[in-house]
Amino acid sequence: MTQAPAKSNYDVVIVGGAMLGASVAWFLMDNPGFDGSVLVVERDPSYEWAATSHTNSCMRQQFSAAINVQISQFGADYVKNFRDYMGGDPRIPPLRFHSFGYMYLANNTDFAATLRRNQQVQAQCGAGTQHMATAEIAAAYPFYNLDDIIAGNHNLVDEGYFDGNTLFDWWKRMARERGVEFIHNTVIAMHRNAAGTQVDSVILQSGEVVGCGTVVNASGPRAALTARMARITLPVEPRKRYTFIFEAETPLDQDLPLTIDPSGVHMRSDGTYYMAGCPPDDDRAVDYDDFIADHSLWESKVWPAIAHRIPQFAALRLHNSWVGHYDYNTLDQNAILGPHPEVGNFIFTNGFSGHGLQQSPAVGRGMAEWIASGAYQSLDLTPFHYDRINRAEPFTERAVI
Repeated sequence: MTQAPAKSNYDVVIVGGAMLGASVAWFLMDNPGFDGSVLVVERDPSYEWAATSHTNSCMRQQFSAAINVQISQFGADYVKNFRDYMGGDPRIPPLRFHSFGYMYLANNTDFAATLRRNQQVQAQCGAGTQHMATAEIAAAYPFYNLDDIIAGNHNLVDEGYFDGNTLFDWWKRMARERGVEFIHNTVIAMHRNAAGTQVDSVILQSGEVVGCGTVVNASGPRAALTARMARITLPVEPRKRYTFIFEAETPLDQDLPLTIDPSGVHMRSDGTYYMAGCPPDDDRAVDYDDFIADHSLWESKVWPAIAHRIPQFAALRLHNSWVGHYDYNTLDQNAILGPHPEVGNFIFTNGFSGHGLQQSPAVGRGMAEWIASGAYQSLDLTPFHYDRINRAEPFTERAVI
């Protein structure tokens, strides 16, 4: 049942109340320079099909662009010190962070060289990534089959997976306590002013016209639909990503790092089970409501890749699987952030292409800073602004999974 907003005007209207929408809402209310009103409009408060609900809750420092490393470094620090960042409220629980790291494996000299260059960038940012020869990988993780591997990158500091659901729940709860209004409704249209320079109102499915000072697009895989209401083109589309939970007949006697295999399959420890994931072989845009699984993918692609890389996993039992959507940025698979260059009060938090959860603390903080003051006080996120979309100039990031 849809809900009507309590007021007819808000300083900020956030379209989408999942991880990024909740992050922006919380950081706005925690920003001393902001004292306005915030409305969050969420079309499905159960979040059944939201990208947030299908995330693997991973965190890594291993990017090739320094700004992406720094974004995740803040994210890791935020997770480890969650209660402090939330004002020391004793109700805030500690977040579990399993730092078993990422392991990128290279099976050719070109990718090995890329990994070495990436490690140098990460080291300059203070990340603990190590570039490893095959013998070093084998010594640390003897369960891998490395016959076709020539090098790898690994980092045991602030990389792994964490309790993203608790982070999300407390952002929503604390934002509400500080006055953010969350409603179950859908934005179906937007109205721009006569000059076309501002969105001055949004129209809800229930009929209300809501005035706004700023609109934040936090619509995940549906971001292009939201942008289209403001007559803005956004190169973001939903693409399927698969997750599989399996049990090994003979478990490993140590944690399995999140291993990025040359096959395109990645795998990691997940408590007493293991998790694997991959894109489909035919990786194209899908309908916004298409979560139909290709059940042959496990047998044809995922299991063979797992058994090849870890022979001990030849005997497995698949326990669960699901399909989620990436909000896939077709230009460069990196976030699109900040204001539109012509419609200045339309703010993007879109196109994360699988990086949204780990980047949500830095992005929420940054967007709150921009909305409150028109500038970034912490990390400079301008490299991710929409201007590059207009110029068709991709932001280069070589470490995209």
